[in-house]
Amino acid sequence: MALRKLVPMNYMLADAEKGGYAVGAFNINDMAGVQAVVQAAEEERSPVIIQMYTSGIDLVGARYIAAVAETAAQNSNVPVVLHLDHGSDLEAVRACIEAGFSSVMIDCSKLPLAENMEITQKAVQMAHAAGISAEAELGKVGSGSQEMPAADKQRFLTDPEEARQFVEQTGVDALAIAIGSAHGLYEFTPDLDFDRLKAIQNSTETYLVLHGGSDLPEDQIRRAVKLGITKINVATDLSGAYSAALRKVVAASQGIIWPGRVFGAVREAMKELIRERIRLFGSSGMAD
Repeated sequence: MALRKLVPMNYMLADAEKGGYAVGAFNINDMAGVQAVVQAAEEERSPVIIQMYTSGIDLVGARYIAAVAETAAQNSNVPVVLHLDHGSDLEAVRACIEAGFSSVMIDCSKLPLAENMEITQKAVQMAHAAGISAEAELGKVGSGSQEMPAADKQRFLTDPEEARQFVEQTGVDALAIAIGSAHGLYEFTPDLDFDRLKAIQNSTETYLVLHGGSDLPEDQIRRAVKLGITKINVATDLSGAYSAALRKVVAASQGIIWPGRVFGAVREAMKELIRERIRLFGSSGMAD
């Protein structure tokens, strides 16, 4: 098998846009997560994105996780991206680029539009200089624990005209947009704003990303993909699968627990969830 390296995300999303599917981006925290993502993608013959929050990177180390992901990619028969999720500042972006990530996200969505664009443009320049891709966020995705008041939607959801301006000025490869999804589990019934998604798709020349992909109704996910979403983030559902498998091992054990049992159990639980999501997103069989 020929060795293949981690690939920039924009190449993968270009294929997704042409093929009418979305690529799953799965948040992991350790080698069990990396193996779960890549093994699931191989079994489904799907391109896939491994991603990690800055908090996880601070705990594990950017170079450590990059080395594990690079090894997994080199020994895989499907394309793999390693992506920084919600990079907090330019230093986090720089550290991941230097460590060998193939894609980075800078998240300045809480800042005023002008500041968000200014910092994002710098992150994009850094990424492109290294030959990798960059993602940013515009709007407020929010939390599933609290429904956004109707009066706030116009203020916090992504404005199509601002999205056009943002993409044109920053040159960002992918844009995470706020259309009603939320991070975490939903304590309300989510209702994605598909008219807003259509307007953003029509006004921008970039790949559109849906954050808060856990716990969303399947029919809304399928419709979002049909309307142009090319990347869907999944984090909370993976943590749930991990936690359930861990509890099961602990409950069945007496005394000392062999770490290998935990590693294998959580990896298999995450892998099955990832396979389900890959099929839902339409990327099964799409690996070259």
